Amino acid sequence: MSKYFIFIPNLLSFIRIGLVYPILNNIYLGNFEVSIAFFIIAAITDALDGFIARKMSWQTQLGKILDPVADKLLLSGTIFILWLNELIPFYIFFIFIGRDIIILLGASIKMTLIQSDTPMPNLLGKTTTILQLIYIAIIFFKKILTLDFSILILDIFIIIITILSLIVYTYNWLKDIKIYHNE
Repeated sequence: MSKYFIFIPNLLSFIRIGLVYPILNNIYLGNFEVSIAFFIIAAITDALDGFIARKMSWQTQLGKILDPVADKLLLSGTIFILWLNELIPFYIFFIFIGRDIIILLGASIKMTLIQSDTPMPNLLGKTTTILQLIYIAIIFFKKILTLDFSILILDIFIIIITILSLIVYTYNWLKDIKIYHNE
């Protein structure tokens, strides 16, 4: 019976991808209440798809690719539009996007050199994604509630976590490649 529901985690990832445009469009148009509603739904699908896939053993090759793609589209697109609307500084945009590009390139290189499966995210990578989602939600709530306070400390914190995550990914890839080529 459960084999008939194996598509559910992938469906949740497709829903998250489908929510990217309405989120970005509503941010661009200044409809932050609508954006945050869609963004929360997207964040919930992110948590649910992985949990369901692991808990029910419904992991698929498509899901291993689809989930990180959905995450990257949601986070990168949202960060881009927030920067475009001058709601976050350029350095936040640059670090978020730079990390994602390097992770995609690193994963591609690792998969090519080692001919391995899609790299699995590590705990710090997952934590970074969650913290980035929270960071974006704070930006939404700051705008919706018209709060006027500096988030410089939060900016610094999210930058440190994001860069640290990239360093850990890079270290693990280099270690894996070295081990593979020394065997």
